Amino acid sequence: MAREIDHLDDDPRLVDMLNASVAGNVAAVIDILINDIPVERLQPAAAAVEYALRLAQRDVPSHSLVRAYHMGQNEMLRICYIELDRGALPASLALAVVERLTEIIYSYIDWITGYVFEAYEAEHRRWLDTPGSVRSSTVHYVLSAGDPDTSAFEQEAGYSLDREHLALILWREGHDQTSALDLLETRVRAVGPLLRTGGPAIVTAIDRRTVWAWLPFGRRVSVADATELRSNIDLSDGVRLTVGLPGYGLPGFRRSHLQARAAYFVATVPGAPDLSSTVGFADPGVAVTSLLATDLDATRAWVQEVLGDLAEDTAQAATLRRTLGTFYATGENHVQTAQTLTLHRNTVKYRIDKAIEVARTSAVPHDRLDVGLALQACLLLGGSVLRRASETSARPSG
Repeated sequence: MAREIDHLDDDPRLVDMLNASVAGNVAAVIDILINDIPVERLQPAAAAVEYALRLAQRDVPSHSLVRAYHMGQNEMLRICYIELDRGALPASLALAVVERLTEIIYSYIDWITGYVFEAYEAEHRRWLDTPGSVRSSTVHYVLSAGDPDTSAFEQEAGYSLDREHLALILWREGHDQTSALDLLETRVRAVGPLLRTGGPAIVTAIDRRTVWAWLPFGRRVSVADATELRSNIDLSDGVRLTVGLPGYGLPGFRRSHLQARAAYFVATVPGAPDLSSTVGFADPGVAVTSLLATDLDATRAWVQEVLGDLAEDTAQAATLRRTLGTFYATGENHVQTAQTLTLHRNTVKYRIDKAIEVARTSAVPHDRLDVGLALQACLLLGGSVLRRASETSARPSG
């Protein structure tokens, strides 16, 4: 669904919510089948409703939501038909089962799509009427239109594009579903004085726990990474932030935002390690890893091919990866690696030799550049690209 339907894979957190919604709907259908529960007595899965609300807040077209349900219906029926075929039932019984399955699943999809569509529409209307920050539709227009009317945007947003811009994305993590917009906007407003901006920031709410923002500067910005933000900004209460690079005019406004989104994608990939609360596009490895993160299946296969057993999701492999990655980052300097990791030089040399030996278990030898990039992907994407223990035990021997 996420790959084939527009806008559903734009955000790793949104994909995670889609997974939860699908799981809730599948569980509901199975309960109906097992316990013969009438559809009209059901309560919708909380994850399914919350997912619909989040799509409405992000202005994702409602037809994307409806299409996802119909894709789910077709896939579940396909799986059921495969199981029926394996059962080799008598023709008359198989036909009766097919009719019953089709009736129940169709009835459920008809009911749940009506329910979540109403929830979507109500939330969409409420979101459009929410006062405060610049409407997301206004910002989306200037970000995506081929030749936008910049003067109209500037008048409506109260923000000039003829200057330097630095794009930020702030969000609040956690399972609490209450709105965090006031908290996030306060954090954005606090950034300006710290970085000596040339005016007030523009802030737009993407959903009730995520905002996009741009800081204006009258001259070229000295901020090239997230170091200054990390040391000066209060990001407590589960708030996290990503930042692009400075850019001038409309192209810079757009480019800086794309960079902040790339960093955001890396920071929010499910299974990724807990990175700093502030992640910058210019942080080591973030830019190239954001490209790898757009196709995790292919990246996972490539990382495991390059690193062999060094790509296992174990503490021992993690220690070896960190040592070898630091060794490459220091220009293959054993002394500097030992100082960085606070280890004895002999320990560092042993670990590096061991890491290289383990990496050679890969099917095809790879050069230092490939190994270094694969190590960086492991560092930033974590479990989403590593080989789990269950996968290791399932591999054929020899």
